Amino acid sequence: MLLCSWRGFTRVAVAFTTAPVAEPKRGAAARLMDFLKPRLIPMNRRRRIYEGKAKVLYEGPEPGTLIQHFKDDATAFNAKKHEVIDGKGVLNNRISEFIFQHLNDIGVPTHFIRRLNMREQLIREVEIVPLEVVVRNVAAGSLSKRLGMEEGTQLPRSIIEFYYKNDALDDPMVSEEHITAFGWASPQEIDDIMALAIRVNDFLSGLFLGVGIRLVDFKMECGRLWEGDLMRIVVADEISPDSCRLWDIKSNDKLDKDRFRRDMGGLVEAYTEVARRLGIMQENEAPRAGAPKLVQ
Repeated sequence: MLLCSWRGFTRVAVAFTTAPVAEPKRGAAARLMDFLKPRLIPMNRRRRIYEGKAKVLYEGPEPGTLIQHFKDDATAFNAKKHEVIDGKGVLNNRISEFIFQHLNDIGVPTHFIRRLNMREQLIREVEIVPLEVVVRNVAAGSLSKRLGMEEGTQLPRSIIEFYYKNDALDDPMVSEEHITAFGWASPQEIDDIMALAIRVNDFLSGLFLGVGIRLVDFKMECGRLWEGDLMRIVVADEISPDSCRLWDIKSNDKLDKDRFRRDMGGLVEAYTEVARRLGIMQENEAPRAGAPKLVQ
């Protein structure tokens, strides 16, 4: 998903009232923290910044913020396969929120601020690096096809791969030489991205192992977060069963988007199981594909 940086735009808010109302005096710190307060804006009044295959980005309540809306669309093979699956967006929003909040808590920088509702998150505006970063722990998917390895083979060590984000080209795999030669990222940024990828992989592997799930591989995106004249690389987009391969440790049942890619069915049930094991969904609750009931 390509996320553009929109700097310098002007937002105009018009309020109609019968009499002037004095605004209570607030300090600068309080004004800066306004983005942490709930602010409900009807969707049809928001300015749409970008729409991708599975998410929509809207202008946020404060400069430097965006609202990320999770759709129910399921796509594969760069949208050559497409279906709308009721409830998928809700599950991805909550699972991604859970993971990003924990990454923030352990000091991994991300774009995530907080969840707004069952389908939306408040995020920091970043300039997306046009790369998909794939971390592989177990042979599966395209790696198995390219190298003739049996799916499920444990790799000697975790492998980091880069793919150029371009749907028209089917996101080709690229090397660090390509990345620096074409200016997609600098050598220092590549080092920062790889360091983040290793930290995220270590965290996710332990998190999922603790609930009986094997992290086979995952896709991560990064962005440049500008704070004045300073820039740092942060984890962006989402981390959910849409972007991870997750297998049950005992049965090797797939609990990820491969259920859609390979016409296995049961995608919402698989995502619901992941949410239940992570404690996002109540243990004694039967999954319902139409409207998953999640822990608030």
